Amino acid sequence: MKIIVVGTGFVGLPHAAVLSEAGHEVYAYDIDPNKIAAYQSADPEQIERYVNEPGLPAAIADTIDRYLFFTSDISNVVEETDVFYMCINTPPNRDGSTDLTYYLKAAHDIADYLANRKNHNRVVLVNKSTVPVGTARLLERIMHEHGVENFGVASNPEFLAQGNAVDGSRRPDRIVVGADTEEDFQILRRVYSQFVNHVRIKYVETTPETAEAIKYMGNTLLLTYISFWNGVGARVGEALPNVRMEDLKLGVTADNRISTWGSYVSNGAGGSCFGKDIQSLIYQLNQAGCSTDLLQAVYNINEYQKTYLIDRAVHEADFNFNQKTVALLGLAFKKRTNDMRDSAALKAVEALLSKGVKSIRAYDPLAMEAAQEYWFNPEKNHLFERISYHNTVQEALDGSDAVYISTDWEEFRGLSRTIEKAVKPPYLVIDGRRMIPDYSSLVGKGYDYLAVGAALMEPEVETAVPSPNGLVTEKELEKQA
Repeated sequence: MKIIVVGTGFVGLPHAAVLSEAGHEVYAYDIDPNKIAAYQSADPEQIERYVNEPGLPAAIADTIDRYLFFTSDISNVVEETDVFYMCINTPPNRDGSTDLTYYLKAAHDIADYLANRKNHNRVVLVNKSTVPVGTARLLERIMHEHGVENFGVASNPEFLAQGNAVDGSRRPDRIVVGADTEEDFQILRRVYSQFVNHVRIKYVETTPETAEAIKYMGNTLLLTYISFWNGVGARVGEALPNVRMEDLKLGVTADNRISTWGSYVSNGAGGSCFGKDIQSLIYQLNQAGCSTDLLQAVYNINEYQKTYLIDRAVHEADFNFNQKTVALLGLAFKKRTNDMRDSAALKAVEALLSKGVKSIRAYDPLAMEAAQEYWFNPEKNHLFERISYHNTVQEALDGSDAVYISTDWEEFRGLSRTIEKAVKPPYLVIDGRRMIPDYSSLVGKGYDYLAVGAALMEPEVETAVPSPNGLVTEKELEKQA
């Protein structure tokens, strides 16, 4: 098949690369010539400046200039094209609705190209972007407005987890295709021929509207799982005595009816999908006159998680952030990506700055460049000048009064010895990802440890009290009693 993928971000680029592995002639199109030049170089460092996914540079290098081509001008490749994939950024508006500005611009441009083609073979325009229910019909109207002939529209949402996009594209758990005609279904079956009638992969054919809704329902349900464990499970571990969070998760999820996915507790879920998609679904249902109380609660819980550990540090650990230096470990919204969109670290930085911290010493294995670009413009907020960037965990810890672990990078797991070597108590460890299982070692050496899903762990204080025979500690008095 001859395929054009419109948009080469976190969705479009892996999709184009994996489609080319199946032997399709794929043109990855983007209006940004810098992106195209970086991808065309096949240089991993250049590619990863824009999209950092394990295995992606190798996948591009394997098929580039044979089956995979990069271009910022598709005027000469539209002829004979079978499928257009729309992989356009659809950010949220302030009211939660979906901003279709970029999408509509791309749709009108493509319609112009298709209206002027000489060959009028059947072409299917497929929404891969997450778009509101009914957007396929909008795309259809745009094509008619421009006089495009012999076309179909379809919805084929992506379900990829960032950090696993290449493997997820090669071995998906499901393919969902929403279209109107058997002819269009047949074209997309050819695109995905290796997945049709697969023994493990579910291949679902439905209406465009149902396919669009499946994406929103799926992401919203996943965030609901996360928010349940954060909003209920974590509170049980924090507020009720002698509850062990790991045992709680193990016992609850031993029921085959209950998913183990999402049963971790954390400082909130980020990324480009969950928050945006649930806000969009809330907006769409509100417009239809439906109650969205459950969805709003799920969203609110997730947003609360992103800063509540900082408030707990103030109220439970009696920690005053004013004029303190805080090491921030993790900037990306999850491990194995450099994507900072809706990252919990963004909200944490805002909260720390509002508490009057003197400086924030940041480190992330992949997202340092993205972070510096995000906070570069001092006109946004001069307080961002208080953020410094460091090359290692040890560097970030140096001279700090507290550490906040925000992302679940494996190198942050079990940091007890690193912390002990870098800083001395009194010192506060705030663990937003429960990355330090041997926290008792830190507490035993005088450090305070505050983790999501657990009560504050403090070293025992040997407080001297008067007695007839001299000074006796409170601990000794308890033993005598």
